[in-house]
Amino acid sequence: MPLSPKAYTLLCGCFAATIHSPIRTLSNATRPLAMSHNEGQLGSALYGYDLGVIASVIVSPDFLRVTGLEGTDTKTENYIGFITSSMLLGAFCGSIPASMLADKFSRRIGITVYAVVFILGGTLQTAAPNKEMMMAGRFIAGFSIGGMCLLVPLYQSEISLPRFRGRLTTLQQFFLGWGAFLAGWIAYGCTRNQYGKPMQWRLPLAFQMVPAIPLLFVVLVLPESPRWLMIRGREEEALQVLAQLHARGDIHDPLVQGEFYEMKHKVEGEAAVAASWGEIFKKPENLRKVMLGIILQFSVQMTGVSFLQYYGPTIYGKVGYSTVTTLLLGAANSILGLITQFTVCAWIDKLGRRRPLIIANILSGSFFIGVMIISKKFSDNQGTATMARAFVAICWLWNMSFSPIGSLSWAYPVEIMNTAIRAKAVAITSMACWISNFMIGQVSPTAFSKLGWKYFILFVVCGFTNSFTMWALFPETKGRTLEEMDEYFRTTHWFVPLAKVEDVQAGEREAQLVEGKYPGMGDAIPASRKEDVANEKANGSIEENESI
Repeated sequence: MPLSPKAYTLLCGCFAATIHSPIRTLSNATRPLAMSHNEGQLGSALYGYDLGVIASVIVSPDFLRVTGLEGTDTKTENYIGFITSSMLLGAFCGSIPASMLADKFSRRIGITVYAVVFILGGTLQTAAPNKEMMMAGRFIAGFSIGGMCLLVPLYQSEISLPRFRGRLTTLQQFFLGWGAFLAGWIAYGCTRNQYGKPMQWRLPLAFQMVPAIPLLFVVLVLPESPRWLMIRGREEEALQVLAQLHARGDIHDPLVQGEFYEMKHKVEGEAAVAASWGEIFKKPENLRKVMLGIILQFSVQMTGVSFLQYYGPTIYGKVGYSTVTTLLLGAANSILGLITQFTVCAWIDKLGRRRPLIIANILSGSFFIGVMIISKKFSDNQGTATMARAFVAICWLWNMSFSPIGSLSWAYPVEIMNTAIRAKAVAITSMACWISNFMIGQVSPTAFSKLGWKYFILFVVCGFTNSFTMWALFPETKGRTLEEMDEYFRTTHWFVPLAKVEDVQAGEREAQLVEGKYPGMGDAIPASRKEDVANEKANGSIEENESI
């Protein structure tokens, strides 16, 4: 029995997300073990795994011996910090080339190329005989991560129907969570059973390449993005792919025909304007959308996600938690993260984008108040075992509240851009993610050492200001087609509460496409399409269309 269109599209999105999930980065002078928490700025499974595993690597005695970083002087600690943060610099550098590759050779080919680059970076890390090769491997893996975090949601958004586009694009964060989950438990097992041996750090680093190798070939058989095919003038192939994704190969399906005509009309309109980098800044609506993406990515870091990852384990050490126990807590935390991310994927197309971002940021600021209070107690030597357990509980609750923020930081930018500039614009917003992450990683050691618990005030305040920003500036995009976003943003007031725009219900746009109605395009629909719709209504094929 052939797969339903929904299941087939979901599987395509899952395969793409699995290729893209790595290790977390750590950068501080105390060599903490980062908690296995899902980071919203970077990508899916390879990224999530890479983010999660580096924490256990940089405290491995054999790793410190091999790299010559066993000391506690400032130079040594700076090397450790750069080994971890070099991944972020690599990701920053990898974003722009990924957009160029995606536009010229296709989204799918871009994913394949960057998967190969990731394998190279993982190999260098696993075999590293010194700190220089380790840094090179981290940078190359980061270069791949930067590209994958752009390419995967780009591809997912362009193959999906509006009614479950959010579900598909938030898969990236869900698979990032799977990567972090695997990293946490593998790191825990290797540290507990291979402590002090090469296997403690080389095995976790080698394991990150396991999913990348088979999936590298799976990507080659996935369908190409129909929107990329359309902008390259390959209309027949675009129609075939739409039918393959959404109608079991039936190119005459009313929904497929509706999608095709809407896409064709939009691409023809965009073809009149050169899809250059300058185009992003010439049109007010394009500039507005890019700025929203940049604001969103910066706001993610200002929730304190990286800081909590970097310094949470330091507090655990002060209250008597061992390295193994800390890793166990992180692994358990990743389970909660997975549950929450799955919930986000399941409900995001019903809840929308604005409401989860607003509420999650309020919760983030609220939970950081608890983190701040407990941290102050320990800095004043008044901490207790109960407080330590409360700190762990609050961190876990915070992790759960962060899931919508992390998921939507990748999903929202790709769905608001038009096809002509999508790859380029998302490259810019992704770079904002990496540079803000790097900034927090580099500034935090000094800031925390000088300010102590007062540094948490920054993340408390930002949690609430982030929420206000989302309420004020971010329009709801749930259920809308990618092709209508330009008109939607052009006619929607920049101060969203004044826009008074009604939400789109699930499946509403698909039903309109079947009926030959195209949001934001008025009478520009080809007459031939209107005739087709009339004929389809006459013979009853529209009412029988199971896609809707």
